[in-house]
Amino acid sequence: MKAITYRTFGPAAETLRLEEVPTPVPAAGEVVVDVVFSGVNPSDVKARAGARAGMDKLPWPTIVPHSDGAGVISSVGEGVDPARVGERVWIWNGQWQRAFGTAAEQIALPSQQAVSLPDTVPFEVGAVLGIPGLTACHAVFSGGPVDGKTVLVQGGAGMVGILAVQLAKWGNARVIATCSEKNKERVLAAGADAVLDYSSVDLAAEILAATAGQHVDHIVEVEFGANADVDAAVIAENGRITAYGSAKAMRPELPFYALMFKSVTLEMALIYLLSPGDRRRAEDLLTQALMANALQFAPPQIYAMEAAADAHIAVEGGLRKGAVLIRTAAD
Repeated sequence: MKAITYRTFGPAAETLRLEEVPTPVPAAGEVVVDVVFSGVNPSDVKARAGARAGMDKLPWPTIVPHSDGAGVISSVGEGVDPARVGERVWIWNGQWQRAFGTAAEQIALPSQQAVSLPDTVPFEVGAVLGIPGLTACHAVFSGGPVDGKTVLVQGGAGMVGILAVQLAKWGNARVIATCSEKNKERVLAAGADAVLDYSSVDLAAEILAATAGQHVDHIVEVEFGANADVDAAVIAENGRITAYGSAKAMRPELPFYALMFKSVTLEMALIYLLSPGDRRRAEDLLTQALMANALQFAPPQIYAMEAAADAHIAVEGGLRKGAVLIRTAAD
C-alpha cells in the first residue's frame, strides 16, 4: 500500500516521502481501516519537525504520521465482531505512541480507536473528530453539563475553539468567546452570545460587562499562561478552567491565591491521555451533537498524498480556517 513516511526530523519538503509499505494485518483485538482522509494537526507537524518537548530523536526508524482519520473497516482481528467489516469510522490516536498513523491507504489499530461514524456525516468531518473534536468536547463538558451556565472560550476562532463554542451552545450555555477582531463575525455565526477582542487591555472588564457582572462558570483555555490573570479575574467561585494549551507562556506564573480563594478547579487536558470513561463520554456527546446537526465545519483544504509536504506547510503557516486533510483513498 501507499503511505507517507519520514525517517528523520526536518522540513516537510525534505523529510516526507510517498512510498510503498507492507499492507497491515489486524492482530487480535484490532481492525484494519481503509483510510479515506487523514487529518493533519499542529502536533503532527511539530513531531515531524522535531519540535515536541522532550523528543530529541525519532522513537522508531520509520514513521507514518497523523493521529486523525476516517474511513471504512475492511478486516478485523480475532475477538472483534466480524459485523464491523464495512463500518464507516473515525480514528483517534492513530499515531500516538505508535509508529504507523493514518497517512496511509490503510491502518491497523485497536478496535476501540475506530469509532462508528454516522452515515449522514462525511468522511471529511470524521477526519477532524480525533484531536480537535475530542479536545473541544472534553474541554467543554469535563466538569459535567453546562446547561444554564456561562462558558468562556478563549481563542474561539481556532479549530478547537470554534467547535467548543458550538458544543457549549448545543449544551444550552451562555457563550462568551475571544478571538482577533478579523474573526469576530465567524465566531458570532458559530453561536457565541458575545465575542471580544482577545488583545484588549481591559479584557477582564469587557468579559464581565458582557455577562452583566456575573462571573463565568467554566473556561475553555487555549493559552493558559498568557490568560491566567484574566481567567482568575472572571472565573466564578467553584468554577473550572480546562486548559489545553499554553504555547505563548510555557512556564506560566500561576495566580495561585486568586484561584484558590475561589476554589477553582484547574485541569490540564491532554486529549491523547483521556481515561476510558472520559473518552467514551466525549465520543458519545460528539455523536449526539453531530446527529443534532449542531456542528458546522469550515470547508477543508484537501491535498493529494503526493502533496503531503504542502499540507504540513499549510498547518505550519497557522492561517487555516478549516481542517487540512490528505486524501488517502486508493484510486
